Amino acid sequence: MSIPARLIQKPCAACAVRACAGALAVMLAGPLEAGCQDPPRPGVDWTGCSRKLLMLAGDDLTGGYFNRAALTSSDFRKAKLSNAQLSETELSYTRFEDADLSRVDLTKAIGWKTSFTRANLEGANLSGADLSRAVFVEASLARATFRKSEMSRADFSRADLTDADLSKAELTWTVFAGANLSGARFQYADLARANFEDADLSGADFTGAYLFLVQVKGANLSRALGLTRSQLSLACGATDTKLPAGMAQPDAWPCAAEAE
Repeated sequence: MSIPARLIQKPCAACAVRACAGALAVMLAGPLEAGCQDPPRPGVDWTGCSRKLLMLAGDDLTGGYFNRAALTSSDFRKAKLSNAQLSETELSYTRFEDADLSRVDLTKAIGWKTSFTRANLEGANLSGADLSRAVFVEASLARATFRKSEMSRADFSRADLTDADLSKAELTWTVFAGANLSGARFQYADLARANFEDADLSGADFTGAYLFLVQVKGANLSRALGLTRSQLSLACGATDTKLPAGMAQPDAWPCAAEAE
């Protein structure tokens, strides 16, 4: 007994549709899913991946792609991340102590209490990043860019910020005590209540910067650029503050204890 052709064709057509749909799903989802599960290595691509609580201390991730990834509470101590891409990456509570982050792209990265202690961030781009309360103690940040970044209450104590660009950045309550800021650019930055005690500010440019209650005790401002008397009158200095030639110590110095 022969089976009518119409009864055979319909199931086969349905199978073909299901096969095509399955193949399309693999094509679309497979590579992205596989990329997020790739092992750590130079050039790894974890773009947009959620990889929290990673333990990658000492790993080589040179030139890796982590844009828009979630890397919170991870450990990258002593890791190699030079030339890596971390734009718009979530980095809260992540540790980069002693890591190599030279020339890394951290534009618009977001992090709360991220630690970069003693890390190498020379030539790094942190423009537009929000890293409030981040720790950069003794970090190498020569020629790094923080333009329009949010760095309130960050700690740059004893860091090297030679020729760094911090123009138009939000730097309220930020600590720069003992830092090398020679040639740094602070044009139009908000530095209210920042701490520059014992910092080297040779050639630093403060044009248009807001210096309300900025601590400059012991700071070397003798070769700073763009400073005006009205700016200095808002700051808190002392007799050991070195001022540019021709500028006298403001009458308001030293600040009252309650103002400090």
